[in-house]
Amino acid sequence: MGCFGFLKFMMFLFNGIIFVAGAAILGVGIWVKVDSGSILGFLGSIDNAPTELNQVLNVGYLLIAVGALLVIIGFLGCCGAARESKCMLLLFFIIILLVFIAEVAGAVVILVFRPLAEELFAKLGTAAVKSIKKDYGKNADITGLWDTTMNTLKCCGIYNSSNFVDSPYYMANNNQYPPPCCASADNKPCNQTVIDNFSTVPGCFAKIEQLIDDNTEVIVGVALGIAALEICAMTVSMILYCKIDSKSR
Repeated sequence: MGCFGFLKFMMFLFNGIIFVAGAAILGVGIWVKVDSGSILGFLGSIDNAPTELNQVLNVGYLLIAVGALLVIIGFLGCCGAARESKCMLLLFFIIILLVFIAEVAGAVVILVFRPLAEELFAKLGTAAVKSIKKDYGKNADITGLWDTTMNTLKCCGIYNSSNFVDSPYYMANNNQYPPPCCASADNKPCNQTVIDNFSTVPGCFAKIEQLIDDNTEVIVGVALGIAALEICAMTVSMILYCKIDSKSR
């Protein structure tokens, strides 16, 4: 296998992985839109939620679009390398280049408009607290989702246990809080006394922030890795394009 054959093989392998990943993301996106019990459906049901949340609810469409784009990229790369098609390779290069430019632009926008994102999260937190006070203990879907979230993240409410005060659950259980709020209290009734003396369970918002902060290096590393792969893919596609052009002469 010469250099040209090796480049074709690597191009085919690389884009085969992209094709499979794209199909998986496409499937997840379709599932998110179809599954009415997903977390997105819950967020959309929160009363007084900020209007900007409508953009978050479109994440299913975003996953479908990204998945479809990756499937197309993988198809063009695989077929372009296998059939030695200059048209497919050039189209592959252009799409990868546009995606790379969009990613760089998106990173700049996130850095510039970070305060706006923080304001959106603050509005979402306020709306979620109102939803807890209105529906936790009365609406089975919202109650179950919060219980799953708190048990998984080891947290209590959006900000702290006070978010549950005057909620249907709190009123119906003699002013007690949900059990996840007293996870370190050795099965004592989860009332205000236990919260004050034994419980150190943080709010879920703080837990999510901590999770992101703890994995910042991983997130940055993955982003840089993706950027490096995109540059390599563009480079290899152009090398193959030029070699095919030289072979045809």
